[in-house]
Amino acid sequence: MRILLVEDEIKMASFIQRGLKEEDYVVDVVNDGEKALFQAEINPYDLIILDVILPVKDGITVCRELRSKKINVPVLMLTSKDRVRDRVLGLNSGADDYLAKPFAFEELLARISALLRRNKQDKTGILKIADLEMDQLRHKVARAGKEIQLTSKEFALLEYLMLNATHVVTRTMISEHVWHEDFDSFTNVIDVYMNFLRNKIDKGQKKQLIHTIHGKGYVLKE
Repeated sequence: MRILLVEDEIKMASFIQRGLKEEDYVVDVVNDGEKALFQAEINPYDLIILDVILPVKDGITVCRELRSKKINVPVLMLTSKDRVRDRVLGLNSGADDYLAKPFAFEELLARISALLRRNKQDKTGILKIADLEMDQLRHKVARAGKEIQLTSKEFALLEYLMLNATHVVTRTMISEHVWHEDFDSFTNVIDVYMNFLRNKIDKGQKKQLIHTIHGKGYVLKE
C-alpha cells in the first residue's frame, strides 16, 4: 500500500514515515500543499495523510482541490487544532477522518487500517482469482483450500498482483507500491521475490497463475 504523507514538520514527518515503513507501507513525503497536489495527480496513492497547516497551500485547500479534481483517495487530516469547528471544517472539505496532535502512533495505524478497509471495493477484504484466495484483513492466503505461509513482503507483493489481476504490472509499479520509492527497480530483488511467490503459489499446480511478460513485467491471471 502506497501512502502520501504531507507534513512540513521535519521531525514529525520522519517519525511517521519511519513507523509506517516498519509496518510495510510505502511512504512518499512532501512538505507543502502545492507539492501534495502535484504528487496526488501523477501517482495512484491508496491513502493521503494531510497536515492542515502547510506552506504554499493549507490542508483544507488541498483537500478541496483534490475532491474538485475527482481524486477520491481517502484523506486522513492531522492537525494541532482540535476544536469541534476545526474538525467539522476538515471533514466538510472532503477529508475522511481527522486526528489531532499529539497522537499515539498506534491510533494512527488503526485509523489508517480502517480507512483502507473502508475504501476497498470488496468490503469483505477477500480477493480471489481461480482457486487462489487472500483474506486481506486476517493476512491469510490459501490455494485450493490449503493455507500458504507468506512473509510480510511476499504478502504485500501478492496483494498488489491480486488487486491488479489480469493487468500487467511493471517493475517500477511494483517498486513504488511494495518497496520504497528510492528502491532500484532494475535490481533482481523483484525477480527473486517473484520466484519465492511462484514456488509457494504455483509449484505443483496444474494451472500457473503468475506470468512473466517479457520486457514489460508480470501479470496474475488464470
